[in-house]
Amino acid sequence: MSGTGSRGTRGSSIGGAKSYRDEAVVLRTAKLGEADRIVSLLTRHHGRVRAVAKGVRRTSSRFGARLEPFTCVDVQLHRGRSLDTVTQADVLAPYGQVLVADYGLYTVGHALLETAERFTEVERETATQQYLLLVGALRSLSRREHDASLVLDAYLLRSLAVAGYAASFGDCARCGEAGPHAAFNVSAGGAVCPSCRPPGSAAPDPATLELLAALLSGEWALADAVEDRCRREGSGLVAAFLQWHLEHGIRSLRHVEREPHEPPVPLAR
Repeated sequence: MSGTGSRGTRGSSIGGAKSYRDEAVVLRTAKLGEADRIVSLLTRHHGRVRAVAKGVRRTSSRFGARLEPFTCVDVQLHRGRSLDTVTQADVLAPYGQVLVADYGLYTVGHALLETAERFTEVERETATQQYLLLVGALRSLSRREHDASLVLDAYLLRSLAVAGYAASFGDCARCGEAGPHAAFNVSAGGAVCPSCRPPGSAAPDPATLELLAALLSGEWALADAVEDRCRREGSGLVAAFLQWHLEHGIRSLRHVEREPHEPPVPLAR
């Protein structure tokens, strides 16, 4: 359902410098006053933006239900001093409809949103790659294309790489010696050779490092075939690597279920 008013090209200004339109994923919402809501959005072209959605908590609101977490929207905003104002919102993909109905998907989805927010802490700083990664992860999750924990770990690894913290799972992260190597060290940046191996390095199953390399590069046929024990070990390494670089962990990760699973059955498109 579209509202009235002229619409411009996504990512462009509309009606002057103070009005603009963009694609966005709703990351978080908070109540404001009796009827308004503050919405945190990760946009495709304008980075993370906080905006006021006026009157959305009233039953008569034109677009209140469209501004819920997990939803991908085509949004029009008016610039403000500290907070922008949402003037129009149309749903592009209601990922939340699927995620909120399944606790496992819901917890993974929240971990995705929290991670995206942490990697875009500077408001209005362009973060197109982070936006595209998030949309891709939410789409895959909602369609059940792969096991949810694999989607999460792939997203975490790729978000780290976009932020400049790419982990090495083959060559030595310190000296570059060709791998594979048996040791993995979070502070060193990933796999390490015998000469560079710091004390206390982990010695994961070689299949675990192959899994993580596949998730980083998008080799899903290989990732989907890996055993559960390697998936759980890989998730532990990813979480430790993420916490090292963010200094504080992602709170939502503690609620993510890491249990043995049945192969995912993709939904009809």
